[in-house]
Amino acid sequence: MATPRVRRPAVAGTFYPGFPGELRSTVEDLLRAVPLSSSPAPKAVIAPHAGYVYSGPIAASAFQAVAPATTVIERVVLLGPAHFVPIRGLGLADDDRFATPLGEVPVEAAGAAAALRLPQVRVQPAAHAREHSLEVELPFLQVLLGAFEVVPLVVGDADDEEVAAVLEMLWGGAETLIVVSSDLSHYLPYEEARQIDRETAEQIVALAGPIAGQRACGARPISGLLLAARRRGMLAELLDLRSSGDTAGDRGRVVGYGAFAFREAA
Repeated sequence: MATPRVRRPAVAGTFYPGFPGELRSTVEDLLRAVPLSSSPAPKAVIAPHAGYVYSGPIAASAFQAVAPATTVIERVVLLGPAHFVPIRGLGLADDDRFATPLGEVPVEAAGAAAALRLPQVRVQPAAHAREHSLEVELPFLQVLLGAFEVVPLVVGDADDEEVAAVLEMLWGGAETLIVVSSDLSHYLPYEEARQIDRETAEQIVALAGPIAGQRACGARPISGLLLAARRRGMLAELLDLRSSGDTAGDRGRVVGYGAFAFREAA
């Protein structure tokens, strides 16, 4: 039997704690700080992906919303932007597992194979090697879900139709959670960022894509999710909207963070 190929963490010890005990307690504390909601668990969430000291509280708002479905979810379709390697379409890793200090998450082979049947999806290992946008979401999911499988997709030059087609292919049922990883505005003065991020949040809640690239680094995966959600008549909710100026940074140049939940209409 071949030895599994493992994608090792690239930002453990920098974006989030590198030691298992410290990482688990950090994530548990962040989740505990979010009040439990009586709303049904969402089918999809948008969560930020900066260092936990900056965006961790906002990411926790997204993942705590998933808590009612932790015993049901078996697969996470995880999409985030390509920050380091320009790619066309969407890229899968060539790894069998994704590792964090909390352990290894298996890549769902069937979901990856299904995605690869679409022409806009290819295996793009270089796009995953240094990429943090997917990695930083995994410890939250590991603490919440325990055992699960992931379909990890880095999104490059892809339009909303191409992303939506991948989501439709992998939509599944209650066993599948969709997570889109994205920060919002980048390096604007605090008050300007607040205004722009508020406008972006209103656009997301209205399912009014596509999102302009300068408003979110994950504009492309967000826009694809908005298109898929609009077609399915889903309802979006803003859970949290802050910036690094509210958490751990100065207010001269901030990065915006939003947490959103998408639910099937009753």
